[in-house]
Amino acid sequence: MKDLKKITLALPEYILLAAAVFYWFSAGILINYVAISLVIGLILQIVFKFRVLGIVLPSFLMLTSFYMLLALISEFNEFPTFSYEAKKLLFVGLTLFIGTMFISGLMFFKYAFTRSRSAS
Repeated sequence: MKDLKKITLALPEYILLAAAVFYWFSAGILINYVAISLVIGLILQIVFKFRVLGIVLPSFLMLTSFYMLLALISEFNEFPTFSYEAKKLLFVGLTLFIGTMFISGLMFFKYAFTRSRSAS
């Protein structure tokens, strides 16, 4: 049971790492400094569990996802009709960005409201 709880608590970092790697490969640019920084930051977070990085990294991801959500809505408004392409854009975009915001929020609350190991 403790192993299941440990895996569940570590899940947001692994999901965000998978999303960052997907972003890196889908961007089509080998040297993508944003993706490299996200991957390195998430790997460091998985290994060392820094509290500050555990708060800053998901905050950055939540703000970026919110910005991209606004861009998605702006792009959606350019469609003249609610066509199949508009539905696909809306479904995939909302799933991706709201999912990222939710998982980043879980990671944020995990590190923001837990005691550090040195304090206990």
